Amino acid sequence: MSSAEYILTLSCPDRPGVVAAVSGLLAGHGCNIIESQQFGDREAQRFFMRVQFAAPLPEDELRAAFAALAPEFGMEIKLRDVARKPRVLIMVSKFDHCLNDLLYRVRAKALDIEIVAVASNHPDLRPLTQSYGIDYHHLPVTPETKPRQEAEVLALVEHYQVELVVLARYMQVLSEDLCEKLAGRAINIHHSFLPSFKGARPYHQAHDRGVKLIGATAHYVTSNLDEGPIIEQEVARVNHSHSPADLVAIGRDVECVALARAVKWHAEQRVLLDGHRTVIFPR
Repeated sequence: MSSAEYILTLSCPDRPGVVAAVSGLLAGHGCNIIESQQFGDREAQRFFMRVQFAAPLPEDELRAAFAALAPEFGMEIKLRDVARKPRVLIMVSKFDHCLNDLLYRVRAKALDIEIVAVASNHPDLRPLTQSYGIDYHHLPVTPETKPRQEAEVLALVEHYQVELVVLARYMQVLSEDLCEKLAGRAINIHHSFLPSFKGARPYHQAHDRGVKLIGATAHYVTSNLDEGPIIEQEVARVNHSHSPADLVAIGRDVECVALARAVKWHAEQRVLLDGHRTVIFPR
C-alpha cells in the first residue's frame, strides 16, 4: 500500500510520556513523521501537539490505534487526511474584499480549502461568486425572520457537509444558539479598533482621533460578540497624512491578510483551543 499523509492534533493533561507514546505508536505502525510541534501550558497544565506524518496503513486502522491510546492519557484527538480539503461556507454582506481575496487565494492554490458555497443577506455579490463557479445563496434577514434565516444557514452547513464557516465581513450578529452549534468551526474578522470605535464608520472615527496603528483580528465566533479566541492579528502604521479613505483601504488589506492566515492555519489544523486562548503551530 502506498503512503498517505495525515495530520494528528491532540490535547491532554500535561504529563510525562505523551510524545513518546505518540511517536512510538507511529513508529510501530511504520509511519514516518514529517513535522512535529508541541507546547505545554504550564498554567493550565495542558499539553498540545500537532504531528504530520506519512502512513502505509488505512485511515480506519490509524483511528482505531489512536482511539486505543487516547484513554490512557485523556487525549482529545483529531486526525485528517491531508489530501482531503476542508469544506468551507463563506458568509458575506455587501463588502467584497475578504470574499474576493479568499476566492482568489483558492484559485491560485495558495489556500488549500474547498469553498462549497457562499451565503449572504444581500444579493450584491452573486456575480462575483458565480464567476468562480460557486453556489450563491441569498438569505435575507430581519429581526423577525432571524431564527428562520439561521435555520437555513444550518441547512446549508448540513447539505454541503461544511466543516468551517467563514464570516468574511458578514454584518449580522449570530444568535447564541447558532454560535454554540458552530463552536470551534466558525471564524470572524473585524477591525481592531474594538471596543474603542464601535458602530458606523470606525475608520473615520479613528481618523478624527489621530490613530497611529490600525489593524484587524480574526477569531473564532462565540456568543460574546467579537471576543472569541483570537487566531491572528495584523497591523499597519498610519499617520496624519492619511485620509479616512486611505485608512479604509489600508484596513481592507489588513483584514484580508489576517483572515486568510486564520483560515489557512485552521484548515491545516495548526490552531488548537486552549480555553479562551489558542495555541498556534505555524509552519
